[in-house]
Amino acid sequence: MPGIAASHRQNRAGLAGARPPRQWPTWRNTRNLILFCGLCLILLAPTAQAAKLLVFAAASLKPALDSVLATPQAQAIGEITVSYAASSQLARQIQHAAPAAMFISADPEWMDVVERAGKLVAGSRSNLLGNALVLIAPNDSTIALTIAPGFDLAGALGVDGRLAIGAPDSVPAGKYAKAALIDLGVWPALESRLVPAMHVRAALGFVARHEVPLGIVYRSDAVSERAVRVVDTFPAASHPAIVYPVALLEAGDNPGGRQLLELLHSASAAAIFVRFGFDRL
Repeated sequence: MPGIAASHRQNRAGLAGARPPRQWPTWRNTRNLILFCGLCLILLAPTAQAAKLLVFAAASLKPALDSVLATPQAQAIGEITVSYAASSQLARQIQHAAPAAMFISADPEWMDVVERAGKLVAGSRSNLLGNALVLIAPNDSTIALTIAPGFDLAGALGVDGRLAIGAPDSVPAGKYAKAALIDLGVWPALESRLVPAMHVRAALGFVARHEVPLGIVYRSDAVSERAVRVVDTFPAASHPAIVYPVALLEAGDNPGGRQLLELLHSASAAAIFVRFGFDRL
């Protein structure tokens, strides 16, 4: 029956040229897809986590701030890293887009610089702490001085002795020291006898190591270093008020920073700062 045979040949040819039926995923394919997606999630997990909380803080804050960050309240916020340096150095890094979440400056002027650069989170700036300026000597020194207008600080240094202060053109503690010495009328006799330090903790170290007989630092620095003693405290009226402003930074803004800011203003943190020689504002 040739007609029937021809019909069968046509049907076979049509079937051969037809699109194969859709293949649904097998269990093996589905399992492999699940494993692949899981691997992707594992690889992407570190980038999905919140970035480390980086804080830029004036060097003079180190002993006190380290103690605050060691409390359970601070550790519950997450991993917090602090970069300590002169406020001027930190401000310049922030201007160049350093990814910090918070800035604590040792004076308002460097915070002003950062704010004018548009780097602060709007409304987050506040004054956190105050401090005092002191004249220090090694703890075994016998130097005795009363700070007053015209006092003989140059004579107390001896023939070759020098005075350690923060660099007066940039470091806040150095600027406060210069202002006080000018106000008291003794700057001209000391200007050529300075050891300008890159930050106030470095000035503290010069005195603690007996490299210089006297230095000018914050009260909080003297409290934290057993190798030095306070000779006298500079009158508050002899220099601008020492204020530590704090603010959140746009480059590293995150919820952890806001929690830390709230903690720094708390009564528990204030008690630690006061113990280290700061004033609560």
